[in-house]
Amino acid sequence: MSDSMEPEKTSITEDEAALYDRQIRLWGLEAQERMRNATILVINLKGVAAETVKNIVLAGIGKLLLFDSELVSEEDLGAGFLFREEDVGKKRVDAARPNIEALNPLVSVHTFSEQEVFSEDALSTLLSGVDLVCVTDSTRDELIRYNEACRKSQTMFYAGGSYGLQGYIFVDLLTHQYVAPDRSHKPQPGTQPKMVRQALTYPSLHDALSTLRRTFSVMTKRQTKDINPLNFFSILAVWEYQSRHQGDLPDPENTSSVDELEAVANELIEKAGVHSQVLKSIPRLTIDTLAQTVAHEFSPACAVIGGLLAQDLLKALSAREPPYANFLTFDGVTGSGTVVKLGMN
Repeated sequence: MSDSMEPEKTSITEDEAALYDRQIRLWGLEAQERMRNATILVINLKGVAAETVKNIVLAGIGKLLLFDSELVSEEDLGAGFLFREEDVGKKRVDAARPNIEALNPLVSVHTFSEQEVFSEDALSTLLSGVDLVCVTDSTRDELIRYNEACRKSQTMFYAGGSYGLQGYIFVDLLTHQYVAPDRSHKPQPGTQPKMVRQALTYPSLHDALSTLRRTFSVMTKRQTKDINPLNFFSILAVWEYQSRHQGDLPDPENTSSVDELEAVANELIEKAGVHSQVLKSIPRLTIDTLAQTVAHEFSPACAVIGGLLAQDLLKALSAREPPYANFLTFDGVTGSGTVVKLGMN
């Protein structure tokens, strides 16, 4: 949100102070007021977004704008805990809104489902009143489009989603300032560490992805193993496959489709110059499993990814502690996540 469009800030009321007492003790009144005055736009309401929305609404943001143009399907009932069986056939945002409002009546919730709001002019106007945009479960090309629009309006951007048991979070906070403990000096016994102001400069998703070779070709064998490149390049392979097929996911019943996904993954690994002793190519079993699960949502994976996404989003809003820098991938098989720095200064 540009400074010229920034709305007047409001202080926390007594009722809000009582409700958020534990959080205020944890990260301070100033941080809670930042969240209280924040407007967040969440795009697409599937399993990951449901978990993220739940956590940020309970934390006490000021206003939630929620967009989704799809209808609730039976498949949504698995990871989409904001929906009920009787909601099948209704618009996702209409079905979810009363359940979101019930989580925290102090948060203003606005929903919309018309694609016209994302025309270039309408999107620019919308983003002028938004502090942070969170796009979930979208294609790489759509994420880049939203990210570039956010950069024009100087709006913080998050992306997150799941592909079966795997998931990702990407962060672009432009130039982000935050306070964190000064770890360069050990505090005296019985004293709190000194808090110092720090800053991180983030690249856009497009620019971050353009640094793959510069990032991976200089990594040692140990550094490469630590970031789980198999999981990372599986995510990128799905993105590239969708880009070549108008957003469609690989068809596990079509051998040529799975073969293409494998070829795309191995092409990305070779171009990035990944340490060959760690990952020379994607195992066929991994590709087969990915193709079988990529179109499905698994509640545990959505809960973890959505929880991590919400936690980092709130960290960015409160300006306390460093957010992710800048690309996290989650592996539901091992239950672990790793962060790759792409194009970070």
